[in-house]
Amino acid sequence: MSALSTQTVIAVVGTGAMGAGIAQVAAAAGHTVKLLDNRPGAAEKAVAGIRAQFEKMAAKGKLTATDAKAAGERLIPVEQLADLADAGLITEAIVENLDAKQALYRDLEAIVGPDCIFGTNTSSISVTAIGAALKHPERLAGLHFFNPAPLMALVEIVSGLATDKAIAETLFATAAAWGKTPVHAKSTPGFIVNRVARPYYAEALRLAHEGAADYATIDACCREAGGFRMGPFELMDMIGHDVNFAVTNSVWRAFYNDQRFLPSLLQQELVDAGFFGKKTGRGFYNYREGAVRPEAQTEAAQTPVGKIMLFGESTATEALADRLQHCGLSFSRAADSDGRIAEIGRAAIYVTDGRSANQRAYESGVANTVLIDLALDYDKATRLALSTAQQCEDLAASAAIGLMQAAGFAVSRFADVPGLAVMRTVAMLANEAADAVNQGVCDAKAADAAMRLGVNYPCGPLAWADAVGLPVIRDVLANLGRTYGEDRYRISPLIQQCVFAGKKIHD
Repeated sequence: MSALSTQTVIAVVGTGAMGAGIAQVAAAAGHTVKLLDNRPGAAEKAVAGIRAQFEKMAAKGKLTATDAKAAGERLIPVEQLADLADAGLITEAIVENLDAKQALYRDLEAIVGPDCIFGTNTSSISVTAIGAALKHPERLAGLHFFNPAPLMALVEIVSGLATDKAIAETLFATAAAWGKTPVHAKSTPGFIVNRVARPYYAEALRLAHEGAADYATIDACCREAGGFRMGPFELMDMIGHDVNFAVTNSVWRAFYNDQRFLPSLLQQELVDAGFFGKKTGRGFYNYREGAVRPEAQTEAAQTPVGKIMLFGESTATEALADRLQHCGLSFSRAADSDGRIAEIGRAAIYVTDGRSANQRAYESGVANTVLIDLALDYDKATRLALSTAQQCEDLAASAAIGLMQAAGFAVSRFADVPGLAVMRTVAMLANEAADAVNQGVCDAKAADAAMRLGVNYPCGPLAWADAVGLPVIRDVLANLGRTYGEDRYRISPLIQQCVFAGKKIHD
């Protein structure tokens, strides 16, 4: 399908940050845009703000002065729904309330022409449910932008049960014409991003609840090993716990209390206390004047005492070899035997497979078991989480820590939790994305694009799982499931089928 012509009038109802952002995008793309808000003066204020943004862009050379002026003149504040009668596309960014959205579109349906498209910007309400109030629900689809709309590339095009496929395709083409990266999604709880992102928060909250490490240390490992732009706790503080916790509860309830989306008591406590994060001055961190931001726990310098042996040719092994060569430490090499990547002295070092170090030591008979976490890129990572079995000798643990430090990693020692931080998080993100694909919510390409562009993940979770190896991801999930005895870690059928077939998800 073709994108809507720039001759098509676009209407935006609700002119807060999101509505104004959508209006700015449409006006910049060449459309006349009508803005309506039920708050007196809000539409005029939004128009003035958007015009100021265009002027700033012109001052920075991102637009010509002529184009900025023309784009600003395409913005028209209006006062009543009747003024939107000539619109070809109406999107709303009003309160996230089903009754309010249904009432708005029922009223609009009596005003606009039969070809007008309704594109709701809801982030959490069922598109099917909104459309159920309409005489012609086929004209309604989700047009879900991410904040700030002018800067964020992703737009989820969400089809409800009644949505006409041609409508979804037109919105997809229109979003692309506006310079965005659209993805198709089915109207299920959380769509793509708000569903697939839940484990990023949930696994971090569980780690903290179990005393694996403090908030700053978990955040640092996710950033410096996982490559995430923000750690989960600082991200939740930025989003606001009132908002983040509400979304988690909404998705959890919508999936009939599926344990995979179980809300956290830690976050419930913050919400109950009114500690919503940055906007209230306190969340997981203290943002009040004079507060000192805690630093990640980092092991003191240790000496890598003992003969060094590297095993196999895994990504972690090869990166460690390169790092050790760079720092002038000599080592020998041997074939992989039991999955260990390195030995130093009496210590055996493995990448976590979802078992605790205690369990792995018990099952393998290797008392001096040391586990390291997954890294997005072991060549570039600056920090690694590490844990040891309780029976591991102090000298062996010290030697292993010293080896990793000599290789250029800051080492954060975790309590012996299964899966550490990055590995269990990536496995769960990939699992949720795989389930979304398996259930027809989206395809694998859309799932990865949505998470890279919608929440700035360093890699799409399914591509990341392919790179780590689906058998590894399956084993991590299986081991987590056995440890906790919870359905939370059940393995997506898509991952299992790909492992059985010897394929990658993106094959």
